[in-house]
Amino acid sequence: DTGLGMAAEVKEHLFEPFFTTKGPGHGTGLGLAVVFGAIAQNGGRIEVYSETGYGTTFKIYLPCVDEPAQQSEETVYLIETGGNESILLVEDDDAVRHFAVSVLAREGYRVHAFSTGTTALQALDTIGTAVDLLLTDVVMPDMNGRELAERMQQRQPGLRVLFVSGYTDNVIVQHGVLKPGVQFLAKPYSVSGLARRVREVLGSPHP
Repeated sequence: DTGLGMAAEVKEHLFEPFFTTKGPGHGTGLGLAVVFGAIAQNGGRIEVYSETGYGTTFKIYLPCVDEPAQQSEETVYLIETGGNESILLVEDDDAVRHFAVSVLAREGYRVHAFSTGTTALQALDTIGTAVDLLLTDVVMPDMNGRELAERMQQRQPGLRVLFVSGYTDNVIVQHGVLKPGVQFLAKPYSVSGLARRVREVLGSPHP
């Protein structure tokens, strides 16, 4: 890119999880850590050249493969989806939130959707019924998903929670964002993937 470039001290920490030069609420610093991990897991490497005032170049090297790609067989899931439970959905991305609402409403669930954890908590008293599942993004600007879940479970012990994130669950857990063993769904998810995972969590024992 032809942006501002990076100083040497910034470049030294570039791939560290949660390292970011952006202000609060404008970036988590996980993006390049995820990129680095994906490349390393596939036997590759990433090189960075950056000069202040001139921009940055990333070069990604992956091993050559002579064999043709293997077509994976799609797994058929026999689990039933759908229900009439009450779901509190918290997602700050408008497009993702609208998509999830349409999927879950079509499956028969009663969905209460909010863009922030703060507004979701404020609305709990007006919903008028116990929530069966909290479906929340992990990384959000005003209150992260873990804090929201903890505060909701204080008010409603035993509440089931399904965390959602564009970062993989092992990255989220390894760096202390979530505890091991939590219920997790990676983005982007499909219609069937969301419906199936929600039904699995609703059918699981209370935490």
